[in-house]
Amino acid sequence: MNQPIGVFDSGYGGLTVLREIVQKLPQYDFVYLGDNARTPYGTRSFDTVYHYTLECVQHLFDQGCRLVILACNTASAKALRNIQQLDLPTLAPDRRVLGVIRPTTEVIGTYSKTGNVGILATRGTVTSESYLVEIEKFFPDLQVFQEACPMWVPLVENGEYASPGADYFVKQHLDRLLAQSPEIDTILLACTHYPLLLNKIRQFAPQGATILSQGGIVADSLADYLQRHPELEAQCSKHGQRTFLTTDSTEDFDRQATVFYGQPVQSSHLAL
Repeated sequence: MNQPIGVFDSGYGGLTVLREIVQKLPQYDFVYLGDNARTPYGTRSFDTVYHYTLECVQHLFDQGCRLVILACNTASAKALRNIQQLDLPTLAPDRRVLGVIRPTTEVIGTYSKTGNVGILATRGTVTSESYLVEIEKFFPDLQVFQEACPMWVPLVENGEYASPGADYFVKQHLDRLLAQSPEIDTILLACTHYPLLLNKIRQFAPQGATILSQGGIVADSLADYLQRHPELEAQCSKHGQRTFLTTDSTEDFDRQATVFYGQPVQSSHLAL
């Protein structure tokens, strides 16, 4: 039986994470599920995000996944803890669901020399304060500043990430973040869409600032996790297969996903 590793996102952004994971762990099978019919999650309530995420995780379990990565910051912030603590013990005690926030917060402090870091994220992630809570556990002395960037996801999804129109919104939010502390020397892109804006962000960020995307960090963390859990790793199938599922139009998904994933994508429709 095929037992791929599941990767879930509310839309396309998680493909920037999957791309890095596949590069690091090409031998494993992966199934990606984008809940494009109900995106964006960033503006939705905790309860709604939790129920949507749980439903999609259940679908990935049905696909044979023993391990599911929530490659969505909003889902990681608003749903992961509930799923891990309330649902898995009764629903699927032998399966695991991991997020993207913890791997990032475990290492972020090692990149900063000034002890001041900035978080750029969706409004949902910022208001959840998940990054503040998690960073506090690993780097209690770190000064953390957040800025919500509500226009960035629409810019990316409408293909405007390289346009002159994006300059205004990228500069506006970076200026607001840096106004909170001129000492910020490390900036985390805490939304998986934001790597597509990386060139613009570098343009308006302070010279020498470290800009962190999550994909590489999550890929390293997953490789480490599999090494530390050999009983789970042994159950993951390894045929180098990639499967893509979307809850919306496959045509739209394939066109957009190719931009995020960096190579052609062919998806199937999943009816919820």
